[in-house]
Amino acid sequence: MKNILILGFLIVLLVLAQYSKAQTVDEVIVKYTDALGEKDKLAAITSVSMTGISERNGNEIITQITKVQDKLYRSDVNFGMGTMATIVTADKGWRQNPRNGGAFEPMTDEQLKAQQYQMDCVSPLVDYASKGHKAALIGKETVDGIECWKIKLTSNGGKEISYWIDAKTNLLYQSSQKSSMGRGGETEITTVFKDYKAVEGVQFPFSTEIKTTGGQGFGGGTVVYEKIEVNKPVDEKLYKAE
Repeated sequence: MKNILILGFLIVLLVLAQYSKAQTVDEVIVKYTDALGEKDKLAAITSVSMTGISERNGNEIITQITKVQDKLYRSDVNFGMGTMATIVTADKGWRQNPRNGGAFEPMTDEQLKAQQYQMDCVSPLVDYASKGHKAALIGKETVDGIECWKIKLTSNGGKEISYWIDAKTNLLYQSSQKSSMGRGGETEITTVFKDYKAVEGVQFPFSTEIKTTGGQGFGGGTVVYEKIEVNKPVDEKLYKAE
């Protein structure tokens, strides 16, 4: 009887020891935030401008992304023969449809709320709770041979996004989300982030590889960012559907 009690006590201690070593979602996100840069550097970023180049079917594609914290997300993709733009603001959103003569089509309220997380200049994961988002740690997964922490974020607009944080570097390696804004039904969009470099003391990925599954109207490929600038003045015209 005594041996049984001792064995039971040891099992309890072992379980408690394992539990104490377990990571929480907040611990993983704190390490991720620290890897991005110092808190004052992160807080100082109010706008981001990114210029990237990719190639599809032998054609050069230029992508221009502009963000203003909590106020604007704009993506302009120039295919050479036309431009496709997405605009998200605090109260309105539009998508430019090249198949409709380049006309801007307004987003529904549901679509707008789901896209507003993109107005975050650093990352929705940073101080996620104060932004009204929810985060849950799913566990560890190996992606492309890299051991990662997987986190599921539900934005304050109801958008669900999965993030894989590299357990070694503590930087974001991959994200995945579903979109129904293209043609042909729901599309799974996976983005791999590489080639991190510091801009004003904050780490940004200068290369993103996009993979899509299902649906139509979304293209994959790798975008290499030639220029990333922060706190650059933003032209008021970028807020308008033009």
